[in-house]
Amino acid sequence: MSKKIHEFNNIIRKLRKDLFGKGPERIETTFVDHMAISTLYGNLTPTERFIADTDDGKEMILIARTRMIQDLYKESPPEGLEELVGAKLVHLFSDLKVDEDIAVSVFVFDRKI
Repeated sequence: MSKKIHEFNNIIRKLRKDLFGKGPERIETTFVDHMAISTLYGNLTPTERFIADTDDGKEMILIARTRMIQDLYKESPPEGLEELVGAKLVHLFSDLKVDEDIAVSVFVFDRKI
């Protein structure tokens, strides 16, 4: 893994740990042109896993996690992220499969990374 990807993953992990109380256990990131595509494994807290036992609970976790992270990035990208890749973050697309505890984030930047 390149140093840049490792540092990118650390920024994502720290932000999510600070925001949700638990960061992903593993992150795989690939840079493609002007995008960074990250797959995050082991995201949910024990409390969220308990809540996910119902369909309503799964929906609540999905909405909370995806909206919170998108709103946070829209307000201000994490410190050091844009400097690391040398580009401005334009959009973040995020989704979560609650049952599998896998999330995907697609970071779109204003120029090739």
